[in-house]
Amino acid sequence: MSEMAQPRPIVKVVVPVGGMGTRLLPATKSQPKEMLPVGRRPVVQYVVEELQAAGLREILFVTGRKKSAIEDHFDPDPELVRTLSSGGGYELLSELDYTETAARFFYTRQSVPRGLGDAVGHAREFVGDEHFAVALGDSIIMSRDGTSLLRDMIAAHLRSGAACTVAVEEVDPAEVYRYGIVRPKGEIGADGSFAVDDLVEKPRADAAPSNLAIAARYILSPAVFDAISRTAPDRNGELQLTDSLRLLLQLGMRVQGVRLRPNERRYDIGNFESYFKAFIDFALADEKYGYMVRQYVKRKAREI
Repeated sequence: MSEMAQPRPIVKVVVPVGGMGTRLLPATKSQPKEMLPVGRRPVVQYVVEELQAAGLREILFVTGRKKSAIEDHFDPDPELVRTLSSGGGYELLSELDYTETAARFFYTRQSVPRGLGDAVGHAREFVGDEHFAVALGDSIIMSRDGTSLLRDMIAAHLRSGAACTVAVEEVDPAEVYRYGIVRPKGEIGADGSFAVDDLVEKPRADAAPSNLAIAARYILSPAVFDAISRTAPDRNGELQLTDSLRLLLQLGMRVQGVRLRPNERRYDIGNFESYFKAFIDFALADEKYGYMVRQYVKRKAREI
């Protein structure tokens, strides 16, 4: 399909969840990091709720070893429903509403974790000739006013005719080596969107083109699959999606960024420090238990 042709509405999304989660051992030895609880829900449930709010209803999980708990979590459980119903646990039944959804779930296996580019490449048959979204399964994007970053990214992508639209966030310049970093081409618009001039995967701090880091959400053209197939592995033998997006630029295609707004925050559940911070924030904001947690934290703060 020509990049200039108007793509169909975007309804498909790829959620890579095949990583081993070694930085969260031993908590992740027997369960996926995407299933770690943040407040009262596992990480990946927040991600799926975000996807559904953006109108993405065909969801492909790219899984790996020891990831079956993710499939189990989104499957209806009639036996559990019967047990709760017969025991009068009607209030608890509402906690299972997330399994009653119009979304369709698909699964494919990345047997050997060979990088994000390789994981996205596994979706080629699922995507076909459609534009699609990618949402990393270990990153939560939260908005304080209920707006949808992904929905806005999709709209910007369809308007622009871009081959790729990436979410970006500002990070500490000393931390750029942890991320894919983009270089804007010209000014960033009032709506936070801008053309991307270059992308670099995990640059040195003194060589980074900016401190704008790719923030775990992408809208992609199917042209990315050919770019992935032409991308050389890095020194660890992995295919980096950032390198494939850079190739799209080099082939003359448009890549654009959309910066997270002040009311939006990304929680990257990649290490214990970020995980603890996410859990605290979500626990404090919990509608049912937040007040009690806030009172407890205030008492503890006086002891520190």
